[in-house]
Amino acid sequence: MSYQTLKTAVDNGVMTVTLNRPEKMNAFNVTMFQELLKVADEIDGNDDVRVAIFTGEGRAFCAGADLEAGADTFKYDAGGGEIDWSKVRDIGGILNLRLFKCRKPLIAAINGAAVGIGATMTLPMDIRVCSEAAKIGFVFVRRGIVPDGAASWLLPKVVGLPQALEWTLSGRVFGAEEALKGGLVRSVHKPEDVLPTAMALAREIADNTSAISVAVARQLLWNMAGSEHPVFANMYESRGLYYAGKSPDAMEGVMSFLQKRQPVYPGKVSKDMPAGFPWWDEPQYK
Repeated sequence: MSYQTLKTAVDNGVMTVTLNRPEKMNAFNVTMFQELLKVADEIDGNDDVRVAIFTGEGRAFCAGADLEAGADTFKYDAGGGEIDWSKVRDIGGILNLRLFKCRKPLIAAINGAAVGIGATMTLPMDIRVCSEAAKIGFVFVRRGIVPDGAASWLLPKVVGLPQALEWTLSGRVFGAEEALKGGLVRSVHKPEDVLPTAMALAREIADNTSAISVAVARQLLWNMAGSEHPVFANMYESRGLYYAGKSPDAMEGVMSFLQKRQPVYPGKVSKDMPAGFPWWDEPQYK
């Protein structure tokens, strides 16, 4: 599939998605939003993709929202009369909820500036690595707006509430070492090593794991992080173990271990997910 604002490539189970507006520091616009939704569907729908890496072309990851509309950049048209809140919706939130629902692991290779939506779009990704030259900022309050991309839920889950509050309420732009110390990124690398590091992490997943197990485990961890009691995790893990335990993937996992060989898992996310998955109700936007 071809895109205007993205480049994609699949290599042996790993898709690399490159934000591709380098002349605008990969600033986020409506076209990029629409294309990222399509690429999320492509990731989930293509069994040849086991892991996806997101990075940026040129010197930035994503410098935030495209501000070419000037003072009207963040205005919403809610129509006249009484506001129908079901029609007033942050597109960054729509994107991040879609990434949250992905059935494949997502890795952010933050090669440069990641500001505003450029920072928040990495939050539903599972692993973040960054360049030592990266600058990151949740700058919303410095632009007279509030966080986007469901960041008020995601950021505290990733870095803890105290750190999320400091970065969000100050809106300051910070460097790679502070991102590492604060728990936002896994590791910091020389610019030329960021993508290879992300690829090595992706290969570790793609080469050694069951696609079905990874899909279920990813959703369990993200969804149970907000559960009100661990009994819900026990409930859904028990369902997962029931279905997995009698699957060809479980048989292959055990036999490849006993036979001391690399596993070859037959399960496909497109058609072999456990019955009824996901087993919890998803809240509706209203």
